[in-house]
Amino acid sequence: MSVLVFDLDGTLVSSMEDLVATLNAVLEKAGHGTVPQDKVANMVGMGAKVLLQRGLDYLEIEWSDETIIPLYEDFLDYYAANIAVHTRPFDGVIPALQRFRADGWKLAVCTNKTERLTLPLLAALNMTDHFDAVVGGDTFSVSKPHAEPVLGAIQRAGGTLEGSIMIGDSVTDINAARAAGIPVVAVDFGYTPVPVTELGPDRIISHFDELADAVDGLRT
Repeated sequence: MSVLVFDLDGTLVSSMEDLVATLNAVLEKAGHGTVPQDKVANMVGMGAKVLLQRGLDYLEIEWSDETIIPLYEDFLDYYAANIAVHTRPFDGVIPALQRFRADGWKLAVCTNKTERLTLPLLAALNMTDHFDAVVGGDTFSVSKPHAEPVLGAIQRAGGTLEGSIMIGDSVTDINAARAAGIPVVAVDFGYTPVPVTELGPDRIISHFDELADAVDGLRT
């Protein structure tokens, strides 16, 4: 059975406001400045540690693996306590998931957000039951753009590689899908420094209402 493997932030859910609030709360607590939201959109996709590193780079603050650790712990704590203040599924997501499940698809999440944050977020948004498997950035020893998380999500969902499709919003997702050997649909409303039109996905959609046609086009 085929699996639709979804990225989370910028694909299924609009989480930028909560990510920005968390990043800036942590940076301010540490005595640093803040990062404008329009800049943060280009920093998301590789997990909280990389987000912090990119935020510090933007502020021209030197960091090391050691100095990131306390900031990372503060990030996890603050974000966990404020995980769905503003975050919501993008328009059309829930009906699309319901339609695909009714059509017999297996559904999975594959994100670089840690399981500690991914599972509570899905629960807070009442989205958990839509998915047969959830893979976070720390589920395996590597994260996207490596193939293993995508392949693991498909396996854990009880599906087969053949016929499975990735849906994401960035080069991280596109490269992960390529590494796993499956086609990829990119949303053009997500969080990426490079427009998905320049990244060569198999299909591009601007609304989840368009996903069914995109998927059908990849299966013919």
